[in-house]
Amino acid sequence: MRALRAVHSSLLLLSLAACGQSSGPDVSSTPPAVKPSAVPSATPVHQIGLVMKTLTNPFFIEMEKGARRAEKEYGVALQVKTAAQETSIEQQIQLVEDLIADKVDAIVIAPGDSQSLVPSLKKASDAGIKVVNIDNRLDAAAMKQAGLIEVPFIGVDNDAGAYKAGQFLANGVSSPTQAAILEGIRSADNARQRMEGAKRALAENKNIKLVASETANWKIDEAYKVTKAVFKKAPDIQLVFAANDMMAIGAVRYLQESGRTRVKVVGYDALDEAVAEVNAGRMYATVDQQAAEQGYQGVAMAMRMIKGEKAVPVTLIETRLVSAHQVK
Repeated sequence: MRALRAVHSSLLLLSLAACGQSSGPDVSSTPPAVKPSAVPSATPVHQIGLVMKTLTNPFFIEMEKGARRAEKEYGVALQVKTAAQETSIEQQIQLVEDLIADKVDAIVIAPGDSQSLVPSLKKASDAGIKVVNIDNRLDAAAMKQAGLIEVPFIGVDNDAGAYKAGQFLANGVSSPTQAAILEGIRSADNARQRMEGAKRALAENKNIKLVASETANWKIDEAYKVTKAVFKKAPDIQLVFAANDMMAIGAVRYLQESGRTRVKVVGYDALDEAVAEVNAGRMYATVDQQAAEQGYQGVAMAMRMIKGEKAVPVTLIETRLVSAHQVK
């Protein structure tokens, strides 16, 4: 009898062990997943990449503020990408490549160079990504050659804005006077437009002679050095047009340090520091090109394109001359 009980117990243990190895569901298993069609799906948030030159220039900080305002109003997700410096073109190209890999819906870009970014932006367009160009216009010939079409531009008429500033600088000059121009990056369309607009305005006054036009690549420190070198060669310069405020501030620093306090300097961008210099009488004027509005309109245009609306080819934002009597 004891032998039979032992056999019975052994068989029971084997049976329980076999149940533990069963391929059937055990008590801790999660219930079957609900089919996707049974879960209400939320509307996907559109991803927009904003590629700017740098955040070391307050102009682009303002541009981001405008873009962030549009981000909230349109309910999009904004990825802000910036290079280390305005001359870091290769880094900007890589930022575009990164956004392509991220499969964003649109790229809004203020290119540091008007030609070098075109191939990457064509690649983005071929991937179905909408492209919006703000601030510095892409080169039309380079775009045509690459087959990059229907890219709207949002910015200002840089030639007209610089012409307005040049006229203000030349106004009232009635005796022989020397002038100089500090240019931006020469491969950038906005730098060329500003140089040409200022040069045209200065040339209209026959008493003004342009004795120097040198690039300082948008930078304060470089403008300081270039201004110093220019004045070493032509110490009697009385008028300076700088294609952005960063360079104007660099020029003013050198002029103040060297005691040349009567030289009139006009900048471009209406940065807070530049407006303060205008108010203090150390700068003659600057041009407000509404950076925040460019950022806002860029994102707004991208959203319209994502929705299938036809893009407006060119949207020009008004420039405003800011002089001392306007900021006091």
